[in-house]
Formats: sequence, structure tokens, C-alpha cells
Amino acid sequence: MHILCVNIGAAQPTTAKAGLTGIFKQPQPGPVEIGPLGLKGDTIVDTRNHGGPDQAVYLYAQPDYDWWAKDLGRDMSPGLFGENLTIAGLESAKVLIGDRFEIGEVLLEATSPRIPCATFAARMGNPGWVKRFHKALRPGVYVRVLKTGSVRAGDPIRHLPFAGEPIPIIEMMNDYKNPAPERMRRFLKAPLHRDLQARYETALAGL
Repeated sequence: MHILCVNIGAAQPTTAKAGLTGIFKQPQPGPVEIGPLGLKGDTIVDTRNHGGPDQAVYLYAQPDYDWWAKDLGRDMSPGLFGENLTIAGLESAKVLIGDRFEIGEVLLEATSPRIPCATFAARMGNPGWVKRFHKALRPGVYVRVLKTGSVRAGDPIRHLPFAGEPIPIIEMMNDYKNPAPERMRRFLKAPLHRDLQARYETALAGL
């Protein structure tokens, strides 16, 4: 497993309601610093729904892109989905909440799947994209940064599986907004995104 591309982007206009977006990422030729809130030089416009310490970096896998290329009948260039790191040898379906990714001195931890939005649909030029992306169960992975450092294309990645309650990324994507109480309790056993954690804890406290 290794990094194929490191991608960052500046704010650009979008036809979505937001008006501006940072989804248009471009591969970088040299090393890029990763801090607690993501990649140096990267822009996050919608800070309410993206970014922050628990969505600091977005990973997307080349095997998932290959699947989409066949499904859509088009080329899928690195950064198309707005990911920061395009990864070889990883599939979303096999990632658990709490899995870690060691890249040299950098250490990342999976916190949540990517939930598609109208800006993503506008990027793809497909008004039905949100449902299509959700149905495919190839969401990519948001991660928090446990150890900072620099990364570049070609860097090897060590995948460290989570040793606790196994919560697949795609299971959380399928049951994201209103899981049953027993599932919320199960999800809370993993180091998920803290906004989700707070949402589930509040819901359970009200039962």
C-alpha cells in the first residue's frame, strides 16, 4: 500500500448552493506537510460539514476509482473526488473505524465515511450522484491526524487494523443518521468522529 498522489486545492466557484468549494484538488509534485487540521495549502470552504480535527484528511483508494471507471465508463483522475491522498492497495469496504495508517512519521486514524453532498454532485455533473455514490458503498475514509509530518507520492503506508469493536466504514455509511439504540451503543465502542459520538450520546441519554 502506498500513496499515489497528494492532492490539495484552492477555493473555486461551484454551481452548488455553497457558491465556493475546495473540492477541486490537484496532485502535488513534492512533499506536503500534514498538520492537526489537514494538509498545508489545502482549502476547506464548508467548515460546518468538512474539515476539523476528525475530518482532517480524506483518503480515497485507487481500486475504488477503478470500479467507478468501469461503472461510469470514464477516466477517473486522482483528486476527482476531492481526496487529499489517493491510495494504492486499499478499498473502503475493508476499513474499520479506528484503523490507523502509518506513513513515515505521520499517523492517521479512520473516523468516518465520506457522506456525499450537493457540492460533490455538482463536481460530478450528476444531480443523482448523492444516491449513486451512497449505493456504491465506496465512500473513502476521513481520518484524524495523530502524528503530524510530511507525505509525498510514493510513500509506503502501513495499515494497522483496529483491535477493538469492528465497525466497518460502510456499515456506518449505511446507518449514519438514525441507527437503532443498540447500534449507537456499538458504534460508540470505536473512536469515531466526535460530532457523531456526541449525537449518539445525546440520543441515548434521551431514551
